[in-house]
Amino acid sequence: MEPRLHVFLGTKAQYIKTAPLLRLLADRDVDHRLIDSGQHARLATSLRSELGIREPDHVLGGAGDVDSVPQALRWSAALGARLASRSWLRREVFGGAGGICVVHGDTPSTLLSTLMARRAGLRVAHLEAGLRSHSLLHPFPEEAIRLLVMRWSDLLFAPSAAAVANLSAMGVSGRVVEVGGNTSVEAVAAASATAEVPAGPVVASMHRVENLYSPRVVGDFVELLLRLVRTQPVRLVVHGPTREVLGRRGALGRLAEAGVEIRGLAPHGEFISWLRSAPLVITDGGSIQEECALLGVPTLVWRTRSERPDGIGANVVVARGDPAVIESFLADPGAHRRAVAELTNRPSERILDVLLEELADPPAEVEAAPRRLTERMRLRAGGR
Repeated sequence: MEPRLHVFLGTKAQYIKTAPLLRLLADRDVDHRLIDSGQHARLATSLRSELGIREPDHVLGGAGDVDSVPQALRWSAALGARLASRSWLRREVFGGAGGICVVHGDTPSTLLSTLMARRAGLRVAHLEAGLRSHSLLHPFPEEAIRLLVMRWSDLLFAPSAAAVANLSAMGVSGRVVEVGGNTSVEAVAAASATAEVPAGPVVASMHRVENLYSPRVVGDFVELLLRLVRTQPVRLVVHGPTREVLGRRGALGRLAEAGVEIRGLAPHGEFISWLRSAPLVITDGGSIQEECALLGVPTLVWRTRSERPDGIGANVVVARGDPAVIESFLADPGAHRRAVAELTNRPSERILDVLLEELADPPAEVEAAPRRLTERMRLRAGGR
């Protein structure tokens, strides 16, 4: 198979963070194949328009978004069944070309795209590699997905020295490349992030599985928003699973009656403007933590631990479920505000340079990879 670059995405965060690389590919006129997993099919259409990304060459899944856990299980099972046919993967998904498949992050889309690429005989390049929380349950299933993908990747693009150290401790066999930052730096800059007076509402969001399915965590989150809205405007941004869980518990109605503004997912540029003007942000989203760290917005991460160092010790505080930590942050959130970070590095340029270098000089053993896939997965998943 002729070597080619493939970029395999599926979620909103993946599109936003990979957009700088995709635009650079277009600017340099680099031939590549864009594949959409279909996890957020409807949302991805508007994202591509907003971010200046062309239509994908191939779309898996259906025409709608995967908004609930049952939908996610059905979607994963349907795509997982496709792994049985190597010839179909090579022909339909990867267009009959070999080379390198770029995957991003720690979502089910990341895992499925990695499995498909390896099954089809492609090398895998993992963006945002090396992030670790060191707990399989926090976040779940993201930490487990990261561990598998990082062990099965041939190229690992690490955003920091700490991420490189994590990969070294894991003993990964792929080539590790430190890129001096996350592509979220470029994504936020592209959304015209400039300093604004924090005169907007508090921005809150919660969507991680380990939080949504913990009655205590959900209850504490709802009570905190009800408390805050008594003295200031609050905007709650809800993902599909969040709306489902809060609605089932009757919490969505309580929040709306109390005056909390309930909003669905917004275009990235609009969402960044919400963050810029917020007096504080409460979230369990890793991508939002990164964005807030860059924007200097006081941020309470509604999680036990975070795999990301972004902003921690400056404008970001991890709640850890500790009332004392939460109360200390809320007593004076303004004390955590920092200046908007300047764009001093373009990780996507380093990433593309390495991808082209590797594509021009592929290892001789790549074609044998499909025959060894099952054994490699078994050995690597079991550790060293």
